[in-house]
Amino acid sequence: MRTLVVAALAALLLVPVPAGAVRSEVVADLSDHLIAITTGFTGSSLLLFGATDGAGDVVLVVTGPRSDVTLRRKDRRMGIWVNTEGLRFRDVPSFYAVLSSRPAGDILDPAEAAAHGIGFDAIRPAPADPAAPAAEVAAYREALFRLKQEQGLYFEETGIRFTGERLFRADLRFPSSVPVGEFRAMIYLVKDGRVVSSQPTPLVVSKVGMGAQVHWFANRHAAAYGALAVAVSVLAGWLAGIVFRKKV
Repeated sequence: MRTLVVAALAALLLVPVPAGAVRSEVVADLSDHLIAITTGFTGSSLLLFGATDGAGDVVLVVTGPRSDVTLRRKDRRMGIWVNTEGLRFRDVPSFYAVLSSRPAGDILDPAEAAAHGIGFDAIRPAPADPAAPAAEVAAYREALFRLKQEQGLYFEETGIRFTGERLFRADLRFPSSVPVGEFRAMIYLVKDGRVVSSQPTPLVVSKVGMGAQVHWFANRHAAAYGALAVAVSVLAGWLAGIVFRKKV
């Protein structure tokens, strides 16, 4: 089925275009536009497939919802590791993945990559404190990227493979810790170091089933959820006490 879809995309690129009309030089899509997180979710993967109108390299950039992130330094005090001073970054992507047919640094001009937000160097979250020393900001930013990579939330791979001259495909992986929300997926066609065509495609990560209901209730009614959690814990402790008392 996926092979037929890719063939159809290639056929669309070969259809003659009327004079004066603009034809997209890359056509691509994902095998699914929804990642459903259910109980026991262990991660997921999607297939990117498409075709290009002529030679070129393909780059896929997937960006997750943005939020503020605070990093704290850990110091050993009196034999105990504790969180000390930290730095807060604004507008940090919760997920960032770059897949390309060749290393992005080899096929893209640095200025072009920065203009389109392609590559780790293009992600430069600003500190909430503009007076923070540049060296400190750089160290915390490096730690942020390292942490995201260890969690499988940030990565760059040459994972796009061409099958023939125009058809391409890639497998895009999402870890079990992938955040929920609306993602931004952009496919770029690159020629001679520059982006000549691009296409967005929607992607949503959402909780479904009982997990979704609990998540909704916890966010909409935080106080009631907290009280209910305490009540359930007390009840569980009381029942455990009865069971163990009977055994004794």
